[in-house]
Amino acid sequence: MATKTTIALEDDLDGGPAEVTLRFGLGGAEYEIYLNAANASAFRRRLAPFVSHARQAGTRQRQPPRTASSRARSSDIRAWAKGQGIRLSDRGRIPARVASQYENANRKP
Repeated sequence: MATKTTIALEDDLDGGPAEVTLRFGLGGAEYEIYLNAANASAFRRRLAPFVSHARQAGTRQRQPPRTASSRARSSDIRAWAKGQGIRLSDRGRIPARVASQYENANRKP
């Protein structure tokens, strides 16, 4: 027997059926609200004077945490570079040219 699941979105203001999901941010927090077409239009209309005078902010993309293997690779590159007489700081980003040299030197046939 098959099962069919239906999800009905409910307007967060008046409880009726929702047609639109609006996402917005304020004060560093992100919000999401389900609205019907009329309430979504009213929401946009009321925000319009503020939006027209605002600047659009870029989205911040978070860097994923470093893995143990990426830390080990960085350590290997630094040790190899030191053996080659290439000066690198003990911390921070490894220049792409040094990483490329390491890859070329350690490429398996």
